Amino acid sequence: MEAFAVEGLPEVRAGEDLAALVDEGVDIRDGDVLCVASTVVSKAEGRTADLEAFPAGERADAIADRLEAITGEEKDPRFAQAVLSESEELLTEAPFLLAVMHFGHVTVNAGIDRSNVPDADLLLLPAEPSASARRLSETLGVPVVVTDTSGRPFRYGQRGVAVGWHGMPAARDWRGEADRHGRELGVTVQAVVDELAATANLVAGEGAGGTPAVVVRDWAFGDHDGSENLFREPADDLVREALGEWTFDDG
Repeated sequence: MEAFAVEGLPEVRAGEDLAALVDEGVDIRDGDVLCVASTVVSKAEGRTADLEAFPAGERADAIADRLEAITGEEKDPRFAQAVLSESEELLTEAPFLLAVMHFGHVTVNAGIDRSNVPDADLLLLPAEPSASARRLSETLGVPVVVTDTSGRPFRYGQRGVAVGWHGMPAARDWRGEADRHGRELGVTVQAVVDELAATANLVAGEGAGGTPAVVVRDWAFGDHDGSENLFREPADDLVREALGEWTFDDG
């Protein structure tokens, strides 16, 4: 397969037609998959905000005070309030804010970005990333994956993940198929939207030189069952259960 960035996209502003901008920058073909960074989706959808929009409540004040004591760095309680406002639940409040989004994604600081936001303090994740993917997919006629970068348990560094998708299943379900020796696979479900997001992130880059849209070409889902399950349900998530019983000892 081939993965390449859509070159020449301008700084996206609220209200702009992101699908039209992508369509101007690349010849989309049948069979392509478009991976687009959540940052430009959010910008087009006006998901920017200033800290003044999040006056801190008591819980945000307490969170900011505790994080400041742990890190020795000044923390703005309005940012903590923004994270609380964007989250369905906080799994941890120290030594960092690990948030559960209402659409199932779990990420640090509710995915709120403070870089590459020229006209505001904060850039929030799209309100409904899969709905954003659907609108782009229906206009461009190809599957769309909305991506973000996220850290991973047990490893350093970040990688691309899918936060929304449309036009293809989230996962290939290999259960019931056979391995090379004829043994039936019983547990393998391949999160292909995450793998496409990670592929796109290698091409897109980071920081000032990033290109926020990537086309994956000549990749096929194949003759497999599909699954829409990507985000674990709380009852099925042992790590989340363990975090619910864990507290950070800050001395």
